[in-house]
Amino acid sequence: MSGEHTLRLLYFAWVREKLGKGEENIAPPEQVRTVGELLSWLRGLDEAHAEALADEAMLRVAVDQQHADFDTPITGVREVAFFPPVTGG
Repeated sequence: MSGEHTLRLLYFAWVREKLGKGEENIAPPEQVRTVGELLSWLRGLDEAHAEALADEAMLRVAVDQQHADFDTPITGVREVAFFPPVTGG
């Protein structure tokens, strides 16, 4: 029987503003195995998460401080960060 896996989530820019916090520690269910599944699970937590994380096209992700995709596994990961795409100008 495996123990609970706690992740540190970091939120930046407007994602942080919509959620009203810059980070949180969560323990997703065992069946949540990828960044995309984590996003789906987080959206179901409450209205703030649903709104802030609604549009995957407007989100980028880093897993343990490395840019990642939504199909990146989160098994054994310590930190996941969500942020908007960086635009030049």
